[in-house]
Amino acid sequence: MKFSVSIYSFLQYFDDGRLTPIDCFQKIKDMGFDGVEMVDFVFPKDECPFEYAKKLRAESDRLGLPISNYTACANLLNEDYKGEIAAIKKHVDLAEIMGCSIMRHDVASPIKAPTWKGYDSVIGLLADACREITEYARAKGIRTTTENHGRFSQDSLRVEKLVNTVASDNFGLTLDMGNFLCVDDDPTVAVGRCAPYAFYAHAKDFIIKTAEQPDPGEGFSIPTRGGKRLRGTIIGHGDVPVKQCLRILKNAGYDGWIAIEFEGIEDCFEGVRIGLANLKKYVAEVYGE
Repeated sequence: MKFSVSIYSFLQYFDDGRLTPIDCFQKIKDMGFDGVEMVDFVFPKDECPFEYAKKLRAESDRLGLPISNYTACANLLNEDYKGEIAAIKKHVDLAEIMGCSIMRHDVASPIKAPTWKGYDSVIGLLADACREITEYARAKGIRTTTENHGRFSQDSLRVEKLVNTVASDNFGLTLDMGNFLCVDDDPTVAVGRCAPYAFYAHAKDFIIKTAEQPDPGEGFSIPTRGGKRLRGTIIGHGDVPVKQCLRILKNAGYDGWIAIEFEGIEDCFEGVRIGLANLKKYVAEVYGE
């Protein structure tokens, strides 16, 4: 198994100007990662994304640190359906420049207002778009994925149904073992259901406070659908059964990238460093590596 980290994990340092995403590549390499995952929202707003993608690729090649995955925000329930598909295809072009063999795109996130559309009523529309996008990506040697992310398309039953409706060997899941908690989906049950479709995996940890417990205040910024509160934390410090989820992935035959997404209030470099040590220990215990 190869270890990566989402560049998203270092937003603390980007937001206050201490580092740029490209600055992080050397640090990520020095921490012992095999790759780095890019996300579209860290691209500079004042620079052509295609030119920036070339810079990222150059730094990746210089360090021998491959870009393991590229994540693009999207909402295929946008009124401009064809325009949204075209925009995602441009992200595929960016992924190609960066040398990615896997790209994750949203299907319905963010939904900024309540929608009357139930999942079953739009799944055909979503699947048609995902199928068109993945065939475009296939020609470039890229596999595409959806992630259990964004509430509307986050439950394990929903993302499983979407992958099976698309029914393409080039389309699968970015499986995030922590994100299922946002919709009160038991991670072990959900990962067991979705592991056969995983092209890529995220390791993430959350501390859970139930709705009956006192409000813990600052830091617990993620409400679940059922009223619990979540706080991102260091892998191994929270309530996500990370090691059990790894065991489920192994039993399903998964042996690809495992990428850390850190969303804690701890210093991000310390959080990622400790989390990587824990994750490597768990992988060694489960996979025998």
